[in-house]
Amino acid sequence: MQKTAPKAPGEAQEKEQHNLGPFLCWAVVFADIGTSIYYVPGILYGTVGKLAGFFVLLTMIVFILLTFKYVEVTYRFPQGGGVVTVAAKAMNKWFGALGGMFILVDYFLTAAISSLSGIFYLSLVLPAIGPKSAFLGLSITVWITLGVLILLGILNWVGVSESAKVSLVGAIVAFVSDIAILVTVFTHLSFGQFLGLFPQMFSGRALTPVTILVGFAGSFLAFSGLESISQLAPVMKLPRKAVGKIALFLVIITVGLTSPLLTVLSTLLLPRAAGDPLQSSQLISLLAGHWGGPILQTEVAISASALLVFASNTAIIGSYHVFLALSRMEFFPNIILQRNRLRGTPHYSIALATLIPILVLIAVRGNISTLGDMYAFGLLGAFTLTCLGMDIVRYRQRKERKLTKQMRPGASARAREQIVSTMEQDEENLPDGVHKDVDGEKMEHQAEEENAEHPDETPEPEGRWTRSTLNFGLGILTTVLVVTAWSTNLVAKPPATIFGGSVTIVGMLIAYSSYRYHKKHGRVPVITTGVEQQFPAAILAILTPDSEQNSAVIHAAVNNTGKKPVVFLYLGQQASSRNPELFRLVEPHLNDEGARIDLGRANHQAAEAKVECRFVYRHQEPDAVSSIWEKTHPYDTIVAAQAVVDTQKVHIDRTYEEETPFGKVEHLVKEKAKR
Repeated sequence: MQKTAPKAPGEAQEKEQHNLGPFLCWAVVFADIGTSIYYVPGILYGTVGKLAGFFVLLTMIVFILLTFKYVEVTYRFPQGGGVVTVAAKAMNKWFGALGGMFILVDYFLTAAISSLSGIFYLSLVLPAIGPKSAFLGLSITVWITLGVLILLGILNWVGVSESAKVSLVGAIVAFVSDIAILVTVFTHLSFGQFLGLFPQMFSGRALTPVTILVGFAGSFLAFSGLESISQLAPVMKLPRKAVGKIALFLVIITVGLTSPLLTVLSTLLLPRAAGDPLQSSQLISLLAGHWGGPILQTEVAISASALLVFASNTAIIGSYHVFLALSRMEFFPNIILQRNRLRGTPHYSIALATLIPILVLIAVRGNISTLGDMYAFGLLGAFTLTCLGMDIVRYRQRKERKLTKQMRPGASARAREQIVSTMEQDEENLPDGVHKDVDGEKMEHQAEEENAEHPDETPEPEGRWTRSTLNFGLGILTTVLVVTAWSTNLVAKPPATIFGGSVTIVGMLIAYSSYRYHKKHGRVPVITTGVEQQFPAAILAILTPDSEQNSAVIHAAVNNTGKKPVVFLYLGQQASSRNPELFRLVEPHLNDEGARIDLGRANHQAAEAKVECRFVYRHQEPDAVSSIWEKTHPYDTIVAAQAVVDTQKVHIDRTYEEETPFGKVEHLVKEKAKR
């Protein structure tokens, strides 16, 4: 049976897709985190007073621990998607949807608070746009902010998207401005005077347990933006592990040098301005002006305004990409995916991403403190699900490593007997001659082989630090601290709980309704996997694009004798040469309409038949089938009778045809599996 397949992508295309090095990745993340300092000191001062700087310093420790987890997310989940992907693959699709709702809440409030803060800073240069005058119950500042958001929505409809090079300019301007302020202040402040500021932090309020919890939870706002690193994985240079580590090391250094110090200096040196409702929203620029004069104040005000509006645009882009990802996962209606004919942009997603922040601003009447209180729900909710998901992934892999170690030749006979016994129980339903490969060393190296073949779709191998017990323990500690902060905010900040909870509940109801609709029409959303070594795949079912016989293959696979486990392999069309966009979930099967439909039907029918299954997506290229076959060693490979599939390297003993209600399929049977 002669089979053919399209050519694999060229090296030039692969290099073009992975073009973000550590410096550009740092720029995207710092351009987001670095803008938080412009409004966080004033918001925190209204909550904890002079202790604002102390709590930012305290939370900086947890921020560093969080970076350990997020750098791991970049190379464990190279398709991007952040919390949506982590939660879906570590737990299940519903947690993925929940993570999507949390990050949407975060993006909505980022767009609102950043744009409003940007106009507040600009009002230092143009006093006429200040909040003193009002029209129809809203200040001129709020009306201008609404206009800015509408303009950003129009720009995204036209097709303006996030650029790492633009982020680089913004990040450098923000960092240089912050350093200029610090240098200017310290030229007027002796080291002894600086140390004398720290006792002032604790002079106004006692550190009670409640104060500590509230301050610790509220100061996470200073580090909003870390989650953006997980969205960059699809466009990172390889190896992602090295790029992510360097990028987040630069983030830690730059954030550590600026955010805590600027919070301490601005709230303690300018307490009157920090307590003023308007000036607290301009605190960093006022700090620059107090010690550096009007030129530095004006420069910081203009640059802060531009950077905050840029951060607002980033949030709009991030939110509409989450809308698209959830729609492709079939949790939101397909109308969200529609693109306009004129510009080819997803206008409904962009409209929602722009309209909701506008409604939020109108509802709170431009009160930036209220926006700050509302912020914590989505941010800490996304952090919590990501941390919990990573703990689950680490735990599973620790168990797999233990299994592998016990299967090595040097392991005790008793340990090996226990493992083999467990595997035999897993295989008791397999037909005679089928054997699951339990070679420990082979299992250890197959993840590396998989990544080498498909760098866009599979995780990179673990390093020594990732494997360590210390790292695992620090990860658990990080999760506990983040959950503590989130739980505190649920009680201490009712506006955040009410707004975030309402958005999440509405979103999950839409997700459930969409899920039920697709299930009623014979489809259940699919989360694809890698080739799991512990999954005893008895049957490999191969699906191809534009094949009317996929229904026959699915029927034959799920109605097999004995309800044996199935791996569905979908061979998609050649990968697109278009560069992946920043913040886009590059889950291959989600961007392939045929794959989503056929894998969804297979998932539904397998669930109805109570057949355990896994789903793998590969592009049509040489060895696509044989590489999966070598890893799963199925006794039966099912293909459509007339399918054009490369199976020359699949070692089979016999073939036979089966007639199904949907057409004929061909069975490629391996009587004696490799040992």
